Amino acid sequence: MFIPHRNLSDDVNANIVQSEVEGGVSLGDLSPSTVLEIQTQHHRYTAVFLGESQALLSGHPEYCPEPVLVAIAGSTWGGSMLKLRYIGRGMHLEFCHPEYRTPIVTSRIQEVRESSSANRPAQSSAQPAESAPAPSMLARGTFTKPS
Repeated sequence: MFIPHRNLSDDVNANIVQSEVEGGVSLGDLSPSTVLEIQTQHHRYTAVFLGESQALLSGHPEYCPEPVLVAIAGSTWGGSMLKLRYIGRGMHLEFCHPEYRTPIVTSRIQEVRESSSANRPAQSSAQPAESAPAPSMLARGTFTKPS
C-alpha cells in the first residue's frame, strides 16, 4: 500500500494512488515471453515481453505496424513524471523506438491484459514452455509498486 510522501505534491501523491486503484503491470513481475494486449484510446498494441524493459511491440499503423524491438520506459500521467517499467490503466505508455530520437507516448491506456494462449506465438518443442503469470495478476490493483 502506498503511503503519501510529504515531499511530493498532493497531485503527484493522488496520481500514484490512482495508478494503484486502476491497476496495471509491473514489468519486473513478468516472465520473458509474456504477451500483453494493451488497449489505448486509439490503438490495440501487442507486446511480447523479452525481459528487463525490452519488448516486441506492434499495433500502431505508423510506429509499429509489425513487431519492433522497443524499450518500455514506463507510464506517465500525461506530463513528465514517469512510473518506471510500469504499464498502468488510465496512464500513457512511453517507449523508445529505435528509429525515433524522442520517446513515443501513447493515448490513455484503457486496458492491459495477458494475451490468451491461442494468440501466442508457437514455441519450439525443444524449449520448455515458460510459465505465464496467472490472469489474476493482471486484475485491477494487484500490481502496486514499480520495480
